[in-house]
Amino acid sequence: MISLDALVRLCPPPADPPPAVDWAEAERALGTVLPADYKQLVEAYGDGIFDETIWLLVPDSAYDDCDLHAQTTERDEILADLWEFEDQPDGLREAGARVLPWAFEEGTGAFLYWLTRPGQHPDEWTVLYNEGRGPLWEHHDLGCVAFLLAVLNGTSDTEYFGRLHEVLRPKVHHFTTADEVLGTSGQ
Repeated sequence: MISLDALVRLCPPPADPPPAVDWAEAERALGTVLPADYKQLVEAYGDGIFDETIWLLVPDSAYDDCDLHAQTTERDEILADLWEFEDQPDGLREAGARVLPWAFEEGTGAFLYWLTRPGQHPDEWTVLYNEGRGPLWEHHDLGCVAFLLAVLNGTSDTEYFGRLHEVLRPKVHHFTTADEVLGTSGQ
């Protein structure tokens, strides 16, 4: 697992720590344990957007668009409807496999998911990128922090973020909190 330290050096988190997450409650509500790197990511950054492109979902966000629980419910419903007429990605054909969103791309409808498989430890979950407005899925054999770091530093092997590497390789990377972008009034 990639250490969060490299991401923090590349893109500093907010000066004020985000609100604490009740991980036991969040995991109970989702029905699964979450990866350790994701928990560290959320504890360092909270809800918000990396380089005006990748929104991080967190449990119990004040904003439905950034709330892990709300987005999980919404994505489950959308994907169930979608898969009535489109094929599921290869990894989801295994009995008991599912996707769980952890981030989305600004303005595109694209989501980043974990591919979860039965009997697999959450720290072994890998990333699936879905273009959102089409049937294409891209698998990355990385956890969420390693994937995010690769996208931000321009080393990811991706068709989708490849076109964004010019945008995502500023001299200084930045993270903007959801409150700064969306206001402090919540939903």
